[in-house]
Amino acid sequence: MNQTLEKRKLVLVGTGFVGMSFAYTLLTTPGIDELVLVDIDYEKTVGEEMDLAHGLPYAPSKMKIKAGNYDDCKDADIVVVTAGAAQKPNQTRLELTMVNAKIMKGIAEQIKASGFQGILIVASNPVDIMSYVAWKVSGLPKEKVIGSGTLLDTARLRYLMSEYLDVSTKNIHAYIMGEHGDSSFVPWTNCYVGCKLLLEFLEERNKELSDLLDIYKQVQQAAYEIIQRKRATYYGIGLSLNHLVHAIIKDEHSILTVSAYQSGEYGQEGLYIGVPAIVSAQGVKEIIKLPLTGVDQSKFDQSCETLKKIITESVNEIL
Repeated sequence: MNQTLEKRKLVLVGTGFVGMSFAYTLLTTPGIDELVLVDIDYEKTVGEEMDLAHGLPYAPSKMKIKAGNYDDCKDADIVVVTAGAAQKPNQTRLELTMVNAKIMKGIAEQIKASGFQGILIVASNPVDIMSYVAWKVSGLPKEKVIGSGTLLDTARLRYLMSEYLDVSTKNIHAYIMGEHGDSSFVPWTNCYVGCKLLLEFLEERNKELSDLLDIYKQVQQAAYEIIQRKRATYYGIGLSLNHLVHAIIKDEHSILTVSAYQSGEYGQEGLYIGVPAIVSAQGVKEIIKLPLTGVDQSKFDQSCETLKKIITESVNEIL
């Protein structure tokens, strides 16, 4: 990877709703100098290239955009993978596992063959499992493979909490941890409003934690509801990926809830799962270890066991 990041090149694998929503955000936020689109449907990809490029005269900075192939990954700083089968109404993310694991394996093999040595971001669902597959197959260091994890879940949580508490989202310091899915959870004792503990903030304003538990349920079910109404969810994750990419290219050392490889930080090893982590130009620099309550640690362990079972029973066969 080019550590100076003087010319930043990003390859996007997958030009569906999620990929192109993310690509569009790159036109409005300077930072990427070259964007390469890769997809199994090359003609569609050329069309997407043309459509994006025609907006460049009104974009804040110059960018080279092209439809390419996996060879373009060789000198890229970042590769973002959004490709895979889409989640259908009433289908869980985990039910996508088998088909998308095979797709991700093929993608990671071709990225590896290109000689890519940058940072690989995975957004395909189920993202924790897909991040694990991408890491195992690509041969990249664990800190250079990052899943979008609970980044979007956390954004949804902060938005709804902001509305309820009447405080800016920028001052809501709350995180969703665990699987990007049904076994995620909020470590409420580690949440803050500004510099004040959330639980104290609620008590002073005679607000109930039960209301926030209802908000969490809304977050947990948000994707299902959006998919039921419009068949897919893509704007929120597109902006979330943009935020993650810029944290990397700007070497921000931002704390983001990404899917990161576990090496015992929370008593679990050998899998990817959503945790708060410091993200820099080198990838995941450090996983932040929160003092979880016994109940929250149990929820985290349960979330990990859910993913481990799938890896053992299904994914390892494919790998």
